[in-house]
Amino acid sequence: MNRTRRHILRGLAAAPAIATLGRHAFAAEARTIKISHQFKGGTIEQGDFRDRLCRMFAKEVEERTKGQLKFQIYPSASLFKSKEQFKPLGEGALDMTLLPLAYAGGMVPEVNITLMPCLVTSYEQGLRWKNEPIGKELTRILDQRGVKIITWVWQAGGTASRGKAVVEPNDIKGMKTRGAGRSMDLMLAAAGGSITSLPSDDLYVAFQSGVLDSAATSSTSLISFRLYEYSKNVTTARDKTFWFMFEPLLMSKKVFDSLTPEQQKILTEVGAKLEKFGMEASKEDDHRLANIYTEHKVKVHDMNNAAFQKWRAVAEKSAWKDFEDNTPNGKQLMAMAKAVK
Repeated sequence: MNRTRRHILRGLAAAPAIATLGRHAFAAEARTIKISHQFKGGTIEQGDFRDRLCRMFAKEVEERTKGQLKFQIYPSASLFKSKEQFKPLGEGALDMTLLPLAYAGGMVPEVNITLMPCLVTSYEQGLRWKNEPIGKELTRILDQRGVKIITWVWQAGGTASRGKAVVEPNDIKGMKTRGAGRSMDLMLAAAGGSITSLPSDDLYVAFQSGVLDSAATSSTSLISFRLYEYSKNVTTARDKTFWFMFEPLLMSKKVFDSLTPEQQKILTEVGAKLEKFGMEASKEDDHRLANIYTEHKVKVHDMNNAAFQKWRAVAEKSAWKDFEDNTPNGKQLMAMAKAVK
């Protein structure tokens, strides 16, 4: 066999291996997923726990997919503005976000139930929604909008004030205030507050400029956005609170459906695993809030059950009734939520 023929035969023998290698290289090509949120950026070990949760999620998914999925995280509303994330998420123009879901209440009125005052009263109760009829219905509604829940996160919150403390409904009368969503705003307005609607990342400037006298938001946001710099009083969620908000890690269903079954499985498993971290970090911030505000000479208050029941009476006549009367399947959704003890 001459030398030229030997080279040709060797080349033919190697061709299938080269082709196979090419297919594997193509299949293993990394894909980058962008995660947007409005909260302060930090590291995987320090900072706002919502940013940390995103980074923990990204790290473990990247490790488990052996680098097939990579992530870029955009904190502080640097990719999309706070209230402009839900629509592109459903359209597939945004891959993922950690979002206060009630921000989407104008487009999907049913999600206003996820910031319904005095409805959820503990983290454990909120997380039980996931496997109850209310959680399954909420999942179905979001699926129809092209959005998939990856990690269930609930946050309790309190009220910071530039003036007098807000503990009972009478305290809010005459105040320019913020509740974060339609249902919460309706209760605060019924108690006598003047409502200004702002995302949490605008609260610092609103307090600094006097646009707001008080604001209800999560304990973590009360810390991260440094409202203690302009507050005289704060009411915590250490005992009772009228404020529990659903702030899940969400993914575009178009993006999720484009992944391999194994990648989908990993995303789902990692998302569920982080729910414990989300609950524990939220609880920790409820207590850390009191310490930080005390250090900054802000007077700290707690809400007892008597004050909570007064707020609930206002909520039932305003926010609860409005939701039941004016939301598609509002009565059924409220009945499902009330059934979760």
